[in-house]
Amino acid sequence: METKIREFRQEKGLTQQELADEAGVTRQTINALENARYNPSLLLAFKITKILDKDSIEEVFIIDEGSLE
Repeated sequence: METKIREFRQEKGLTQQELADEAGVTRQTINALENARYNPSLLLAFKITKILDKDSIEEVFIIDEGSLE
């Protein structure tokens, strides 16, 4: 799953560690999310979306329609 976490995090001036602290996860988790190596739980996706001041999860997390089949 691709994400726009890095882009939106940098827009807000947050480091990976700062975002991780606010979301209650490790910096490594944020790194894995930014590099599409980890799919978050719905709760984590929601938390990150709110921390990044976005209105919908779909703004931050891009689901590859092919992977849903």
